[in-house]
Parts: sequence; structure tokens; C-alpha cells
Amino acid sequence: MSKLKFVKRKAFTIRFSGRSSDYITPSFGFGCLYKCSYCYMRRKTPMGLNIAVNTDEILHAIDSHAQLINFTGECIKPNQTHRRDITYDISCNEDFALHRKHHDWRKIFDFFKNHPHAMGTLATKCVPIEFLDYNPEGKIRIRFSLMPQKISSILEPNTAKIIDRIKAINAFIEAGYDVHVNFSPVVVYKEWKQDYTELFNMLNDYVEPLYKKNVKAEVIFLTHNELLHNYNVEKGIKGEDLLWQPKYQEVKTSQYGGKNLRYKVPLKRIAIDSFKKMYQQHLSNFGEIRYIF
Repeated sequence: MSKLKFVKRKAFTIRFSGRSSDYITPSFGFGCLYKCSYCYMRRKTPMGLNIAVNTDEILHAIDSHAQLINFTGECIKPNQTHRRDITYDISCNEDFALHRKHHDWRKIFDFFKNHPHAMGTLATKCVPIEFLDYNPEGKIRIRFSLMPQKISSILEPNTAKIIDRIKAINAFIEAGYDVHVNFSPVVVYKEWKQDYTELFNMLNDYVEPLYKKNVKAEVIFLTHNELLHNYNVEKGIKGEDLLWQPKYQEVKTSQYGGKNLRYKVPLKRIAIDSFKKMYQQHLSNFGEIRYIF
């Protein structure tokens, strides 16, 4: 079976988010060519990627939605996603930047750049150098996903080195992108506080002082899943000693009905408080944490 399929997207549902963005677009791509052991997409598509060929129809759906939302005033601004624009995550079900050669990404970026109300946003674990030749004039937000390198090497093999993602922040800001950082997933283990302190220090060392206040953060603690755990064990995929910790985890049903494992509420509350304190101590000159859970 081919790892890459081109399909006509039939569903144009735009879902409310309220966290990484105001809304989530229909999928330009579904699946991922990375093999991150924690990724929820691998519960649905363990292998391969499908790419929508009807880009114009997806953009039309986004345009209609944005015009309606702006007209009705349903999305109140400013909010934590943006002070003015209605934000749309174009990369919820894939790493759009990684798959950029399969997308008409300039057309998609042009759409948001020229739209009076809509802004595009995407998270990535790669450094898409080709994007630097395009100036979105602040209408595309890139959220570089970060975690300590020693667990990134285990949990997200073959992704860009953490230091390279951090070093890219300045270049993408200078090219015209809005850049945030995405601490996701935060995995709790014995040395996690020490390792995140080192990660925060790297950010401080490499991001230009002029840009730091505009670099905001989103923080998502690990969500795991028993089916994915069993798949990883069956396939010999590394990292389950970090991800599968039933002693510290509990089952919680997601907003979309899935049963997932998350850190137990009292433990997670302590971990969130610790993360906030470390962030304030080491990254007080950066933008705020937009949301954390």
C-alpha cells in the first residue's frame, strides 16, 4: 500500500478549538510521515498520508465560515489566539510544514495573507526552509514544537533537532511570520524539571531580545491511549517507559468521545504549577503562556 494518497476531501466541517486557534479547518492533509510514538494521528492512520486535491473547495469553506463569523461577531476579539484575526489551524491532522511539497502551500498562505478576517496557524517539528522565501505579513503563525532533546530523540525520531527549531525562530520572524512555541507533549519523568530548565535557557540564549516578547507559548501535557500503547509495544516502538505510566495516569474521555490516558488530576495540577513557575523564572522576558492543560 502506498504511503501517499491523493484524495478529494468530501467533508468541510470547521470545528471550534479555542486553544491553538479559534477553529480547525478541514484537513488539507490527514496522517503524518513522521513516526512520533505519542501522536494521536497514529491511532487513526498508523501508516501513510492522504493529501486533499480540492484545495480551492477547502479555502472556499474557510472563507465562508470566516465571513459569517465576522458578520455575526461570534468570535470575540481580542482573545488569547489573536488580538484581531479569526485564527484557523490548518495542520491539526498532519505536520503541514513537513508535507509542504505535497501541498499548494503558497496558494493557501496567499489566501490567509489577503483575507480581511482570517489567519492561518500550524505547528511543526521540522524547519521548513522554503517558507523563508515567502512573506505572509504576519498572517501565518508557525508554532515550533519543543521538548528536551534527550526525549525528543526517543519519542519523535527523525524530526528536526530541538536546537535547530529554536534557532529558526529569529529567521521566521524576520521573514514575516508570527512565531510561537508549542511545548507539546510535556512528559513527566524523574529529571523533567532539570531538562526543561535547560530547554528554557536555550530559548533565552538563541532568540533575539527584540523578538522575545512576541514569542508566546502553548503547553499541553501528555495524553496517551491504550490502543496506541499496545500498537507501540507490538511494533517494538521505543518510548513506552516514558509514555505509559498507569500508576500516575487515569482514563479521561475527550471532547470528541475518545478514551485517553492523562496524568491524574492532583499530580497534573502540581506539574502545571511547576511548569508555570519555571517558565516565569527563566522566560519572563518572553510572551505569556497562552494556555496550559
